[in-house]
Amino acid sequence: MPVPIDAELVRRLLRAQFPEHGHLPVAQVRPGGHDNRTFRVGEQLAARLPSAAPYAPHLALERECLPRLAGRLPVRIPEPVALGAPGCGYPWCWALNRWIPGDSFPAADLGDLDALARDLAGFLRALHAADAASAPRPDADNFHRGGDLAVYERETMTLIDRLGPLIDAPRARRVWQSARATRWRAAPVWVHGDLAPDNLLFDRGRLHAVIDFGQLAAGDPACDLTIAWTLFDARSRATFASCVGLDDGTWARARGWALWKQLLILDRARGHAPDEARRARRVIGEIRGSGYSSG
Repeated sequence: MPVPIDAELVRRLLRAQFPEHGHLPVAQVRPGGHDNRTFRVGEQLAARLPSAAPYAPHLALERECLPRLAGRLPVRIPEPVALGAPGCGYPWCWALNRWIPGDSFPAADLGDLDALARDLAGFLRALHAADAASAPRPDADNFHRGGDLAVYERETMTLIDRLGPLIDAPRARRVWQSARATRWRAAPVWVHGDLAPDNLLFDRGRLHAVIDFGQLAAGDPACDLTIAWTLFDARSRATFASCVGLDDGTWARARGWALWKQLLILDRARGHAPDEARRARRVIGEIRGSGYSSG
């Protein structure tokens, strides 16, 4: 039977592996993440424990790669402190990072979405400018983020067929075909891989930090643009697109990435999570109707 990932487990792991922190209070951060469970440890630390085996390699990746980006980005990013080992009945490695304060989505008051769009675009431009020569390439471990959309072709077509009456299947297929008709021809750039609202922290409505870099790689930046449809409204989405400054082909692929993800969410949510299903259908509608570019 799996060991519960709770504050008591974190206390036991700390006492066994990092006794210098074993006396500190531990509290689970809520809302909790999907890939990892996060716990605040004292005032200065955060413990992150993968929730399932596919996410376990991500912590070692962060520990290796995040120091290369430290000081190169305009907002805070996680600062690895230590990598814990399996123990106390918990089967995977786990991590200690520096605690980053901030308001999380959706509770944060986002205020001026145009300003936030410029903040996030500035983060991406800085990320793309960082030296990625020795960065890992996309593969199954990071769910191919930054790689070729073709890996999800069969799954996407199956989902469009299954969900057709809910999403306007012919238009969804055209979005996918447009995405597949283009490729990233430039040198690989760093991609976050999971740039979702849940992985941002805010301070008084402005972007303060980007977290959860477990799918970090170097490749095609299109996958990081999907947040245009999941965080912004039409006006701020256009501001974001203009400030990021990527070409039409990259935005076409971004629409493909966003469509694939929202089809997955809709397929999972329909029938038992109506609010989530409605949000996914709304986002799919906006993806079909937009064509953003640097111009």
